[in-house]
Amino acid sequence: MIRLSVPLLAFALAAPSAYAQKKYDPGASDTEIRIGNTNPYSGPASAYGAIGKSIAAYFRMVNDQGGINGRKVNFITYDDGYSPPKTVEMVRKLVEQDQVLFVFQTLGTPSNTAIHKYMNTRKVPQLHVATGATKWNDPKNYPWTMGWQPNYQTEGQVYARHILQTKPDAKIGILFQNDDYGKDYVKGLKDGLGDKAKSMIVAEVSYEVTEPTVDSQIVQLQASGANVFFNVTTPKFAAQAIRKAYDIGWKPVHYLNNVSTSVGSVLTPAGLEKSAGLITTAYYKDPTDQRWADDPAVKQWQGFMKKYNPDANPADAFSMYGYSVAITVHQVLKQAGNELTRENIMRQAASMKDYRVETLLPRILINTSKDDYAPIEAVQLQRFNGKQWELFGDVISSGH
Repeated sequence: MIRLSVPLLAFALAAPSAYAQKKYDPGASDTEIRIGNTNPYSGPASAYGAIGKSIAAYFRMVNDQGGINGRKVNFITYDDGYSPPKTVEMVRKLVEQDQVLFVFQTLGTPSNTAIHKYMNTRKVPQLHVATGATKWNDPKNYPWTMGWQPNYQTEGQVYARHILQTKPDAKIGILFQNDDYGKDYVKGLKDGLGDKAKSMIVAEVSYEVTEPTVDSQIVQLQASGANVFFNVTTPKFAAQAIRKAYDIGWKPVHYLNNVSTSVGSVLTPAGLEKSAGLITTAYYKDPTDQRWADDPAVKQWQGFMKKYNPDANPADAFSMYGYSVAITVHQVLKQAGNELTRENIMRQAASMKDYRVETLLPRILINTSKDDYAPIEAVQLQRFNGKQWELFGDVISSGH
């Protein structure tokens, strides 16, 4: 009798969820969950294509393991070339023709801005977007859009704090992409510097994603007398800026925004020796950092890469990023159970409590609520030593 009580109890506890009524919106069924995505597999931000490929590989692995709650994931991803009009076209196709349950990890601030109102008018989740713009955390006005990574303004404030602590007499030169993404970072830096921003910032120059190079902008910044460089660029331009600064003998303290820190797709093309001394933030484990050589989560990721993403560069942190965000949405779908409605997807995404993705840095947890659509709100500073990134200092939470 005592023996039977445990399984009977387990059965009784399982019964409500096991027999919960199935509810589906377009894109979900007893056998399938359709997820839509756009990524720049071509164009000026094509380095980010590694993210989409990594997510697709992750879902191949999940499907091999039986899917999520017994359903296979059909991940439909299109190339938008980092062009907002193309993103609009592709996302409309995903929603209206492919009938996806939601879109996930659409990449880029300009691209997501272009579909922001459309997704919210259609009440289709625009989930875990691949951009750290502050505006994705606005559940009151845009309840169907949620970010994932730390926001750009917070990151800018972290650099400002470090500059004030280590080089209070800095003359700062800024290079930024002329769109919401670039401006968000600049605002964060200025907010962090406070009253000193006007006197410390000696030059601000921008570039358009259609420009072939940023060489002339780097020459301009050197001429300004800046001894601190805040480099707000996407991968192609980040590599150019690092290389050009080195080649013309400009040696400022160089802060590089987190979205362009991949050793494989940015620093190697720029030249590893030319990248030495760069400072940035981190929130997930860099695959080139030897401190994680025996880390179980990184070893598991390496095994995943060999089996499911063998053509990718194992030194490319964007593959780690894609894998980590895919784990997050996997958890959202697990929590959603048999109620695969768009409303429940957002409800589950907005109810994560101290959720730990093991490929994130230690002590960084995912937390969301109906009033807080910013899953990751902590970072740690790191410096490139010419071979790999080295973490330093403490984990910094936003506002702390």
